[in-house]
Amino acid sequence: MKNPPFARLAQLLPLLPLTLLASQSALAQNAERKFESATSRDGVLEVRTSDGYYLIKPYSASIVETTFVPRGEAADASSHAVVLAPVAVKTTLASKAASLTYTAGAMQVTISKAPFQIAYAYKGRKLVAEKHGYLSKQDDLVNGSKDIHQGSARTLQAIEFALDKDEALYGAGERAVGMNRRGNRFTLYNKAHYGYAERSTQMGYSMPLALSSKMYALHFDNPQTGYLDFDSRKDNSLTYETTGGRKTYQVIAGDSWEDLIGNYTSLTGKQPLPPRWAFGNFAMRFGYRDEAIARATVNQFIADDIPLDAIVFDLFWFGKEVKGTMGNLSWDKDNFPNPVGMISDFRNKGVQTVVITEPFIVDSSARWQEAVDKKILGTDASGAALAYDFYFGHTGLIDIFGQPGKQWFWNIYKELHQQGVSGVWGDLGEPEVHPSAMQHATGSADTVHNIYGHQWARLVAEGYQQDYPTERPFVLMRAGYSGTQRYGIIPWSGDVDRSWGGLHAQPEIALQMGMQGAAYMHSDLGGFANPVLDNELYTRWLQYGVFQPIFRPHAQDDVAPEPVYREAQTKALARAAIRLRYRMLPYNYTLGFDNQQQGLPLMRPMLYEEPHNASVHGMSSTYLWGKDFLVTPVLSKGASSAEVYFPARSAWFDFYTDVRHAGGMRDTVKLEADHIPVYVRAGAFIPMAKVVQSTRDYSTKHIELHYYHDASVTAGSGKLYDDDGLTANAYQQGQYELLNFASKLQGRELTLTINSETGKQYQRPDRSIALQVHNVTRAPSVVRVDGKAVIFVWDEAKRQLNIAMPASSAASRSISISL
Repeated sequence: MKNPPFARLAQLLPLLPLTLLASQSALAQNAERKFESATSRDGVLEVRTSDGYYLIKPYSASIVETTFVPRGEAADASSHAVVLAPVAVKTTLASKAASLTYTAGAMQVTISKAPFQIAYAYKGRKLVAEKHGYLSKQDDLVNGSKDIHQGSARTLQAIEFALDKDEALYGAGERAVGMNRRGNRFTLYNKAHYGYAERSTQMGYSMPLALSSKMYALHFDNPQTGYLDFDSRKDNSLTYETTGGRKTYQVIAGDSWEDLIGNYTSLTGKQPLPPRWAFGNFAMRFGYRDEAIARATVNQFIADDIPLDAIVFDLFWFGKEVKGTMGNLSWDKDNFPNPVGMISDFRNKGVQTVVITEPFIVDSSARWQEAVDKKILGTDASGAALAYDFYFGHTGLIDIFGQPGKQWFWNIYKELHQQGVSGVWGDLGEPEVHPSAMQHATGSADTVHNIYGHQWARLVAEGYQQDYPTERPFVLMRAGYSGTQRYGIIPWSGDVDRSWGGLHAQPEIALQMGMQGAAYMHSDLGGFANPVLDNELYTRWLQYGVFQPIFRPHAQDDVAPEPVYREAQTKALARAAIRLRYRMLPYNYTLGFDNQQQGLPLMRPMLYEEPHNASVHGMSSTYLWGKDFLVTPVLSKGASSAEVYFPARSAWFDFYTDVRHAGGMRDTVKLEADHIPVYVRAGAFIPMAKVVQSTRDYSTKHIELHYYHDASVTAGSGKLYDDDGLTANAYQQGQYELLNFASKLQGRELTLTINSETGKQYQRPDRSIALQVHNVTRAPSVVRVDGKAVIFVWDEAKRQLNIAMPASSAASRSISISL
C-alpha cells in the first residue's frame, strides 16, 4: 500500500521476534521414544510409540501425510491448506527386525525402530528423512521493541530433516534473498515490508513449504506463527518450528518439476482462470482523487492508442484524506458525485473498475459505530471491540473468522458489485497491525494471523460462488497462505521501492511464488515507493512486465505511474510494450488455462528446463515464460549487454530478429532500448492476435500463428485456449475451444496440423489464420493448405514463410510445406 516507513509500527506488531539468543536448549522430548507397534487399516498406517502415535496417510501415489499425536492429545484433522480427497492407492507393509517399510503407490516410508526415525523415498529414490521426530525447544527471546514477548521464554515444537549437502532449497513463501534459499532462517509471520529493494527476508505472504532441487516438497500443515530454517546453522538440517498447532506435514514428490508442482496444487487446490481482462493493462495510482481525474486518465489512454482494461481506485474513493477515513467504504460524494455513471461509462469503453478495501475501520470513519454495534470487530479478552493505533488512525480490525464480520464485509462487496465494480482489491491483509491480545471467533490473533488473508480471499470467492456463480472474481491481495490460489487470488509483491534494487528482486519473487502455487504473483510495474523519476528504470520494468503474469503499473503519484503522463520517448516505449502484451493475449491466456488445469506457473525457473543442472539451481536472471519463451530482464541501470544462458534441450530464436542461438551455451547479447532479450524455443507454436483497445474487442476469429522451424526438431506442439473470457468454470461447462497445433518434419517435408476441440456448449467460429513459419532458408517448391496448393510469400532476407489461410470452420486443417 502507500504508508511510509514508520518505526512506531514495530512497537505495535505482535510478530515473532527476529533475533534469538544463539543458545537454544532443546528438551529432548523424543530421546526415549520407542517403537511399539504398527497397524495398517483402511489405507492408513498407525505407528504406536512410547510417547504417542503417528498416522501416515497417502493422498495419492505421490503424496503422503504424516501426523504425530502426543500421548494425551487428540488428532486434529482440520486443514486450512489441503482440499484433495485421498484417493485409493495400493499399500503394503513389510516388516524386518529393525525397520518397517510402508509402500503407498510410488511412495516408500521407512520406519527405523531404534533409534526411531522416519525416511521417505519415491520410486526407490531417496528424498528426505526426519532427524529426531518432533521435539520441544526453549527459545529465549531478545527483542528491542516493546513487544509483549520481550524477556519471555516460549516452548516451540520443532522437527528437523536431514539434507544432502548439495541440494538447493526453495519456498517459505514470498521473500527476496536469492533463488536458492538455503542458509536462511525465515519467520513465518505475514508482515508488510514497505519500500524494500533487493533483499527482503519477511513479506506479506509466508508459507510453511520447502521445495528441494531433488524434486520433493515438504509442506507443514499448520498456519500458526513460527520459523522455517533452511540450514542456517550449516549442519545439513531443514527445521520447522512453531508455537503450537498440528504436528502434520505432507511429503510430495514427482518425476519432474511440472509433476511436483502439479501434485502440490492438486493437494492444496488449483487456481481458477481469471477473467480475460485481467491479462490486459491497468491504470492505477495512489490515487485518483476525484472523478474528473479518473475520467481524464481513461480518455487519455484511448487518445494515445494505448490499450487499457481496468482502472483501480485507491483509498481516495471513500475519503479525501489518507488518515482518518479508512473503513468508510462508500463513495465520497463530493469528489465522486456519480460513481455509478462513471463506472458505466468506463465499462462502455471496455474498462473495468476495481476499488480498494481494507479490513481496518478507524474510529473516526462513518462506519465505526455500526461496526461496534454489529460486533464485527476483533475483541479483547472481555469481548469488547479492541481498538489500537496504527498509521491510518485509531482502529479496529474486521473479524472475518466470525459470521457477523464475514457477512458484513460481503455485503459491502455486494453493494459495490451492484454499482458495477468488477474487481476486489484487498490491501493490508497480513493484517498489517494485529495485536496479540486480539481475539477472533476461531482463536487468538497469533493462531490465525497467517490465514487472515487466506480467509479474506475465501470470503470473496465463496461470496461470488453463492451470489454471482457465473462470474469470475478478480481478487487482488498481497497476503495469503498455502492454498490461497484456489480462491483466485492475484497476489502482488507489496510496496517495492522505485529503484533498480526493487526491480532486481521481482523475478525471484514471482518465480518462487509460482513454484508454491501462487502463479499470478507480480509487481507494481515501475516500483511503488518514493518519488523517483528514472525513465530507464520505468521502461525496463514495463518491458519485463510484458512477461510477468499481470501488467499493472502502480505508484505514489508524485511521479505518475501511467505511461500516458510520461515524456514522449518513455511513453512510446511503454506503448510498444503494452501493445506487445495485447498481441500475446492468445499465448498468455492459454498459460492461464494450463495453470488452471495442471498448476503450471506462468513464469517458470530454469529448473523446469534443466532440473539436474546445478548451475541453474540459483538462477532467476533468465526464466521461462510458459514453455516456449526465454526471458532475460534488464535489471541494471545503463546496461549495454546481458549474459543469457540458452537451455540445452532446444535451439532458441531471437523473438525480435530471428537470430538462432544453439542450446547449452552462454552468450553475451547486445541490449536494445525498445525491448529486453526474449527468445523462442525451436519447434514452438506462438499464437498471437491483433492489438485491441481492450480485451472486450478480443477475438480469435483471426489469429497470427508463428511456427519456429528448425532442422533439429522433428516434432513440435502447442495450443490455444479460448472461451468468452468471463464465465466461471467455462471449460468444465463445455463453453470453450482448444486449438492443438502439431508439426512433423520428414526429410524436406514439413507438415503442420491444427485441430479444434470444442466443448458441447461452444460454436466453433470461421477462423482465418496468418501463418508465419520462421527460419525457412529456401523458397518452398510447393505449399498446400488442406490438400490444395496455395500462393505463399517467402521473405529471403528474414527467412520467413508467410501463408494466408482463408476463413474456415473446419475442425482440422493441415499445411504441407515442401522445403
